[in-house]
Amino acid sequence: MKKSEALAVLIGTQIGAGVLGLPYAAKSVGLIPAVVVLISVMVLMLFTARVVLDFSARMKGAQLSTIAKRTLGRGGGLLMFVSVTVMSFGALLAYIAGMGSVFASLFGVSETLGALIFWVLASLVIYLGLEASGKSELVMSLVMLFLFLAVAVMLLPRGRLENALYMSDSGLWAIVGVSIFALGCHTVIPDVYKGLGSYEETKKLLNWAFVIPTAIYALFMASFLLVFGTETPQIATQALESIYGRTGLIIGNLIPLFAITTSYIGIGLAQLSNVEEYLRMDRKLAWALTVIPPLAVYLSGVGDFVSVLGIAGDTGDLMAFIVLPMAIYIADRLGLASIEREAEARYG
Repeated sequence: MKKSEALAVLIGTQIGAGVLGLPYAAKSVGLIPAVVVLISVMVLMLFTARVVLDFSARMKGAQLSTIAKRTLGRGGGLLMFVSVTVMSFGALLAYIAGMGSVFASLFGVSETLGALIFWVLASLVIYLGLEASGKSELVMSLVMLFLFLAVAVMLLPRGRLENALYMSDSGLWAIVGVSIFALGCHTVIPDVYKGLGSYEETKKLLNWAFVIPTAIYALFMASFLLVFGTETPQIATQALESIYGRTGLIIGNLIPLFAITTSYIGIGLAQLSNVEEYLRMDRKLAWALTVIPPLAVYLSGVGDFVSVLGIAGDTGDLMAFIVLPMAIYIADRLGLASIEREAEARYG
């Protein structure tokens, strides 16, 4: 796996639906507090990401659930597996629902048909594995970068400082939660490490994998808050149509199309590996258990994009990306980690 592809997988996993909700969450606190929160969360998430990389490298590329099991015991491993599964299931379900709406807006098909088309194509990339995912994510990440810069060019000249330079603490927890969701790529770190085969190279890429999305998020929030202020809509890109008409509609839907697709692939790939390793399951069956249940639930009529995403982020992300990695780090530092002698000898 090339370094550019590995970086694209890490960034693509992060830049998903969370970025679309950041301006809306930021409008409750103001631009400066929002940026401070975003950077603070980034520093914390980068630290826990390095914890995941460090322990995965010690255990020859072990997944999050296996790491937790070998350091915190069976209970810790089970809690991590459940947390990652809840987060992955909720995110994949929300992404299928969101992409149904995007396909309907762009191509005039029904939301259900759009969701099915997206599911088939994105799930096929997951089935093909890390190599195919890296190449597809690299292309889509470059397109996303161009689109984010295009939005900034379109909006910033229309901005006014007074629209964004206010401060409030009324929505502080909301911006913290959305920032956590928007900066989570921990589940795919073991796969990237195994793909690169180098701890030092992966560690270097992790820094950029957090700095680049954070810079994009800050620019994205500033672009919308400076123009729309407290009137920023829940899905920020929808506001582009009100200014630029059809062009705004197209760009406003292309951003979630690429952002959600890259995140769906990254999260799905990581969950496939998680299920395959932790449950010692055949890869094809692990793939089916990863991608089919979210589709089945969506087709049954459960597809509220924002609500599902919020539940997934507030439960699975917080536990899997912050609480448990910090517990692993502290247990190891205090010499309390329950890594078995046999496992240590086998996995290094």
